[in-house]
Amino acid sequence: MRKQSGSSGLLTTLVGRDDELRTLARHAAAARDGRAGLVLLHGPAGMGKTSLLRSFTASDVCRGMTVLYGTCGETVAGAGYGGVRELLGGLGLSGGDARRSPLLEGLAARALPALTADPAGPDAATGAYPVLHGLYWLAARLMAQRPLVLVLDDVHWCDERSLAWIDFLLRRAEDLPLLVVLAWRSEAEPVAPAVLADIAAQRRPTVLGLHPLGPDDIGEMVRRVFRTTAAPSFVSRVAAVSGGNPLALARLLDELRAEGVRPDAAGERRAAEVGSHVLARSVRCLLERRPPWVRGVARAIAVLGPECTELLAALAGVPAATVDEALLVLRRAGILAADRVDFVHDVVRSAVLDDVAPPTLAELRTNAALLLSDAGRPSEELAGQLMLLPVLDQPWMAAVLRDAAAQAESRGAPEAGVRCLYRVLEVEPDNVAVRIQMARALAEINPPEAMRLLKEALSLAGDVRTRAQVAVQYGFTCLAVQESPSGVRMLEDALAELTAELGPEPGPVDRELRTLVESVLLIVGADEKVTIGAVRDRAARLTMPPGDTPAQRQMLAMTTVLTAMDGRDARSAVDQARRALRAPGVELEPWSLLSASFALSLADEVADAQYALDLMLQYGQDNAAVWTYVLALSTRALLHHGVGAFPEALADAQTAVEILGEERWADGAVLPRVALATALVDRGEPERAEHVLDGITRPRLERFVIEYHWYLQARAYARWVRGDFQGALDLLLACGRSLEESRFSNPAFVPWWADGAVLLATLDRHDQARELAAYGSELAERWGTARGLGLAFMAQGVAAPGRAGIDHLTEAVSLLADSPARAMEARAELLLGHAHLKRDDLRAAREHLRAAADLAQRCGAVKLGVDARKLLVTAGGRVRRMTASPLDMLTGMERTVADLAVTGASNRAIAEALFVTVRTIETHLTSVYRKLGVGGRAELSAVLETRTATSGRQPPAWVSQARGRA
Repeated sequence: MRKQSGSSGLLTTLVGRDDELRTLARHAAAARDGRAGLVLLHGPAGMGKTSLLRSFTASDVCRGMTVLYGTCGETVAGAGYGGVRELLGGLGLSGGDARRSPLLEGLAARALPALTADPAGPDAATGAYPVLHGLYWLAARLMAQRPLVLVLDDVHWCDERSLAWIDFLLRRAEDLPLLVVLAWRSEAEPVAPAVLADIAAQRRPTVLGLHPLGPDDIGEMVRRVFRTTAAPSFVSRVAAVSGGNPLALARLLDELRAEGVRPDAAGERRAAEVGSHVLARSVRCLLERRPPWVRGVARAIAVLGPECTELLAALAGVPAATVDEALLVLRRAGILAADRVDFVHDVVRSAVLDDVAPPTLAELRTNAALLLSDAGRPSEELAGQLMLLPVLDQPWMAAVLRDAAAQAESRGAPEAGVRCLYRVLEVEPDNVAVRIQMARALAEINPPEAMRLLKEALSLAGDVRTRAQVAVQYGFTCLAVQESPSGVRMLEDALAELTAELGPEPGPVDRELRTLVESVLLIVGADEKVTIGAVRDRAARLTMPPGDTPAQRQMLAMTTVLTAMDGRDARSAVDQARRALRAPGVELEPWSLLSASFALSLADEVADAQYALDLMLQYGQDNAAVWTYVLALSTRALLHHGVGAFPEALADAQTAVEILGEERWADGAVLPRVALATALVDRGEPERAEHVLDGITRPRLERFVIEYHWYLQARAYARWVRGDFQGALDLLLACGRSLEESRFSNPAFVPWWADGAVLLATLDRHDQARELAAYGSELAERWGTARGLGLAFMAQGVAAPGRAGIDHLTEAVSLLADSPARAMEARAELLLGHAHLKRDDLRAAREHLRAAADLAQRCGAVKLGVDARKLLVTAGGRVRRMTASPLDMLTGMERTVADLAVTGASNRAIAEALFVTVRTIETHLTSVYRKLGVGGRAELSAVLETRTATSGRQPPAWVSQARGRA
């Protein structure tokens, strides 16, 4: 199958490029074998890159492959996904029936906003990532049929989103049958240089630089044109005049032959007279020898590009029949391509416009935009003309650019929209709405610039409601650049102004706006230690809303977190969390789900917390929101770890980290690595855990309220298992000081005090252990959960001598048995058994150490189980034969894939759900079959435990009851 725009015929200038053709052929062969490749081709204008590409795609080496060929143009340089539409246009997926195409089944349907001319309507994108993800799956479906070759020419005019998709695709292309070839003019300034640099950096491409032709190749071209051998001096002369540029050389030779010049010494003088600007001169001479209407049509094509006859006729001011005649004349002159309404080379287009005066050219482009508007074309096409104007001097132009920006945003192409809006600000420098729109588009791709625009908008906005909306957007943007204090200050000012303006009894709309500002203030202020105290004080003074609106639910979710931080009233936190989750018929936002889950987990409401995270995971899958999905997986891994489901914790954490490996923003992620390191420590792999933690590169991590303390705990556990007791204790005490600074007093969040007491007792510092145990016990009694109280008795037990310590540990075992924390129960049993062993009560020691070993095995706590069995042997007990689960042989990602495969999900469905490639899933399944000794999916269920799929888990009873009442 071959889908290719334009002709596959060769220009006669394709001489001396055999080495480049062989390189491209070698990469095509590698793609056939499932080895992805990237070739970057560059050279000055006229150096023959287009001819080379057309020769390659038309050759036998591409036979049996899907070849998609596109050329970027100046008028579409600013359009969102313009390069994608040029490249994929031959697939016929831009029409109204595109949804019925099998290529757009499943997540591939998310590619539609990039493919359609007008993305408004049901296919409009909600963000950039879903569109990239959809385009990836479209390419994956093509590669499932046959190897894929993507050739994009003139990428110096390619927009950011199209190149971002190519970057996205290549990051997932290992072992895929794919070849990407990108070509551009080396002297041109790219529209998106940073993305091109990212592509080149991450793939180690083969770079082909096209250089001027050498004497032998020039002599061959002269022989082909004149059909005789040329004098060496003539070859030298035309080489000097043309600079070895194939296109310039071909034009020069054609003109000399047309004049009857012979390729001998006598012809040298005429070759020198033609001069170095032979191409522009030859085009100009050709047009000057034609009637004015031919020049008018040529200019219309140069401005509009390959358009229909009617539009070209209207811009040129001639009848349609005259356009057809002009096309024949221009083709005979070698100016237009034989198979399309376009010039043989973009240099020819430039030559056609070179002698057009700037005012005349501006008028042509303005008229072109008006004609496209009359033809009903999308605003983005009109903007392509307007963006090339030096000045926007008519009122309608700004409106068109605003519409074009909205279209770009609806297809998930923020950069294109922002370019249009910058031009709007030239005409409307005080426009607040435009700045807000730009900041919204830039929030993810360039947060500092978004913040600058929002500050400008705030200074220009006279309406207090507008200022409040600006502050909300500014606050969320501050989270992205880790400048929360700045966001808090702006939100506090906006809230004070809003309260003064609205009075004590605002209407419903204004009340919702005020609640929104208040909730965002709490969210932003809870991010860093420097602002958390003031935010908690503010939250304590608020009256909790019923949770009937989105802003109210966001407020409830955030106050739930702050209530849980305080650690005073677990029941109140649970009630608030459940109210935040009650939204019948409404899809809850990830922030509300995450906040509610956090508080519920601290209160030991594990089923409810996990249900909220499962909803968040489903949201991530449904919206291709990869960071939301990874964040939910990481949080669920820590939840699993807290209840002693260590294999599940490891599976979630490893899956999250593996997904991160495909993303450009992975280096700044903290929680996935913390979750993985925590799980690895309990597997007895502390060195690997510390290596994972060393990969965290977020600057000034110590400023943050949540992730920093989880990080310290994971680092302390790793040091502890490695035998560095003092190093672990120092980290735990630093964690305690930091939590106190954050006013985070919930004993269940990071139980540093219980771990610290155990370490202090191990180091024979019992007085300090008792002091720390007493501190934690007071917090645990106030919070009141069985897990917290069990940890308190455990800390008191290791700190107290003799019988008192055993009594405390016995109570700890009892309380933890009533909690969901199985691994903590196993740990308490271990400590109790050890205490009996030290008092020479071997029978009691064996009883509790055996219980610890059994619990550890059920939890998958490798290190704890090893410790329990060693002490059991010391106590004179026999170690039972440990029955290893087949799951222990699987990595976390393999476990996840196997579980999904057992539910009947196809490899493609699993890959789509986990944001990885089908080849990755195939590799993991092959490894699963090999490790478990099974022949395929049919035998997996006999080996794996039957577990409920994540998407099928039933909600807790209180959720069902709430929905039933609604």
